[in-house]
Amino acid sequence: MTKAQPATQPIGSHSFDEFIEMARLFHNYPAPGLLLGGYMVEEAKSHMSEGTLYEAISESAWCLPDAIQMLTPCTTGNGWLRVMNFGVYAMSLYDKYTGKGVRVRLDPQKLPRGSELRVWFFKEKPKAEQDSEQLRREIGELGPTVLSTSPIQLRKDLMTRRSKGRIALCPSCGDAYPSEHGPVCRACQGESPYDSLSGRTDSVLFPLPETLHTKAASAALGEQAEHDMTQIIPGESKGAAFRRGHRIEAADLCRLHTMGRNTLYVSDAPAGENWIHEDDCATAFATALAGAGIDANAAPHEGKVTLRAMHDGLFHVDSQKLIAFNSLDGVMAASRSGWTIVKKNAELAATRAIPLYLQRQTYEQALAVLHGRPVFEVLPMRSAQAGVLITGNEVFHGDIEDRFEEILRTKLTALGSTLHKTVFAPDSRDAIAQGVHTLLSAGCDLIITTAGLSVDPDDVTRHGLVDAGAEHLVYGAPILPGAMTLVGTIQDLPLLGVPACALFFQRTSLDLLLPRLLAGQQITRQDLAQMGEGGMCLGCANCSFPKCPFGK
Repeated sequence: MTKAQPATQPIGSHSFDEFIEMARLFHNYPAPGLLLGGYMVEEAKSHMSEGTLYEAISESAWCLPDAIQMLTPCTTGNGWLRVMNFGVYAMSLYDKYTGKGVRVRLDPQKLPRGSELRVWFFKEKPKAEQDSEQLRREIGELGPTVLSTSPIQLRKDLMTRRSKGRIALCPSCGDAYPSEHGPVCRACQGESPYDSLSGRTDSVLFPLPETLHTKAASAALGEQAEHDMTQIIPGESKGAAFRRGHRIEAADLCRLHTMGRNTLYVSDAPAGENWIHEDDCATAFATALAGAGIDANAAPHEGKVTLRAMHDGLFHVDSQKLIAFNSLDGVMAASRSGWTIVKKNAELAATRAIPLYLQRQTYEQALAVLHGRPVFEVLPMRSAQAGVLITGNEVFHGDIEDRFEEILRTKLTALGSTLHKTVFAPDSRDAIAQGVHTLLSAGCDLIITTAGLSVDPDDVTRHGLVDAGAEHLVYGAPILPGAMTLVGTIQDLPLLGVPACALFFQRTSLDLLLPRLLAGQQITRQDLAQMGEGGMCLGCANCSFPKCPFGK
């Protein structure tokens, strides 16, 4: 007697076979991910109360969004479906007013070993070698049994309603677009997927205004220089021998010849509004790049404007925006490394156009990329009243002499802060928590703990800090020396846990993180992750920090 095949599970009010045909019509193919998505959506819907207006999130851009659009009112077009492509096969439905809902995921632990479904999910075989019919049967038979469900609460910042806002006409391409995107549309900011509409050119031969001509230097007497002309004397000097607007005289011809300037640009009329001279570009770019604490008012020199610090502080760079700007043709900005301590009047960055003239479209694209938050800032570092909690039985009981207090006092003083109070505590959770409260009661506005941060069972500093009410704790950093570093807050004040390596090494994570805390920056796991590149101190015999790669 032939054994009966297991029955397939329905997807909502549809039989499995009916849903296959629906998927074929909507998606052009009954893809496994779409069929599984059907079960996921119906599972999520079963947890939503009758009459609830809900929205959806798909954590994958593959197939799953189509299942949501087929079985719910949520679509990408009406804005009720967000596709957040984490590459995870999970989706959620949530009350659009409260943000409470449910997340459903395909649970890898529930996929039967040896099943075609597991082979497909983990891509254990090439697609051509997979048994599509068997895979489809398993999906229909297993249905919701391979799913896991958990309650969710949507973040408040994601509950704002979608709105285009005011509409503007792009001065570059003429398209209508949301004005909040900047002075020009995002396509003209360099984000267009189309070569023909992007405004970019792969040519290094930038066009010039029709009014600009070349003329032999010997025939250019009385003409005005169209730009600064640089003279380089190897090993001696580099500078502008002639400035823009200089009128060429007979006495200049020999020097021009020495400089290798046998021809000059001359103009028989203004370039026109569709062309921006390199000096004007540099001035505009410098203004847009500069934020608080940055002086961008220097006159262009050799087509370049240099930005300087208006006061002492910590130099901050919006790296992603700087990359976006430098990705455009015809423009550049270069700076020293971010998170560098700088002094008043220090040179921080410089910017210019690459060609003598930029076309207005390119110029406005560059300014649009710089729209909003500035790229460069100098963050003032406050003068903190630091409280230091030195932990460890060996120091507390006097078995060894403490050296941490003097090390921290020296580093704090160098940054304009004061070591206000020091407390010693043994390796005891209660004593450490009490020590933190003692420092807070003494008026300390920056808490630094030392040691007790390794994996040894005696090291309970983290536990004591949690007991004391520390929050937003991040433990472990891709910095050497200083991998066991801890950062967080307590009573909204910055907290820094310094590992014992700071007793031995001259430069550690302490030197990289303390300035950021004094500049009012909350350090996140992502911030620390970005410090991995450049986060290894080379321990040079003659330390030149901060003029070295450490922390850069």
